[in-house]
Amino acid sequence: MTIHSFSFNPFLTNCYIFSEGKEGILVDPSCQRASEIKSVLAYLETERIQIVRILLTHAHLDHIFGCAALCQALGVGYALHRSDAALIARAVDQAASFGIPMETPPEPADFLEEGDTVSLGASTWHILHTPGHSPGSICFFDAANRFVVSGDVLFHDSIGRTDLWKGSLPQLMASIFQKLVPLGDDVVVYPGHGPATTIGRERTQNPFLITA
Repeated sequence: MTIHSFSFNPFLTNCYIFSEGKEGILVDPSCQRASEIKSVLAYLETERIQIVRILLTHAHLDHIFGCAALCQALGVGYALHRSDAALIARAVDQAASFGIPMETPPEPADFLEEGDTVSLGASTWHILHTPGHSPGSICFFDAANRFVVSGDVLFHDSIGRTDLWKGSLPQLMASIFQKLVPLGDDVVVYPGHGPATTIGRERTQNPFLITA
């Protein structure tokens, strides 16, 4: 599997393209400016990758800036957890609160729940519902390739903020310790912001986890 990442928008939010052969999944279309959208499309054209799914780890504005443009350009809808549908409905208001213009995202094409799976080539991703940062935060776990896409649940040396709508620190910590830590120390974590890390590294060195 090939994994390519971008860091977009004023919040430096990661956008990932996972591909096997010529098919790909795009996670968190965080591209805000026209130049950022063009860079995603240019990469896909150069690598001759066809995006078959667009997935959201959650629906805070910095992770969904490019939903409208990329869904239209790629002819693919997006999926997220139903508990974050209210954030999609208020996407433009989210952006306006930061003084940032934003195109209204289309309606979700699908919803993902705990226990669902998503396929890419020979790989299978397991959907983990990990609320706390947002009510509908989900992670994508690839057991065979030993990685998890954590969104804003777990970062290198940090965790997601919990002072936003329906955020909860106890809930977030439960998500981390009950859903992510048991995946195994060797599992690579691809977060919504910042560099990749591992479960083992965060379990033993992340100050929010070792003092919990």
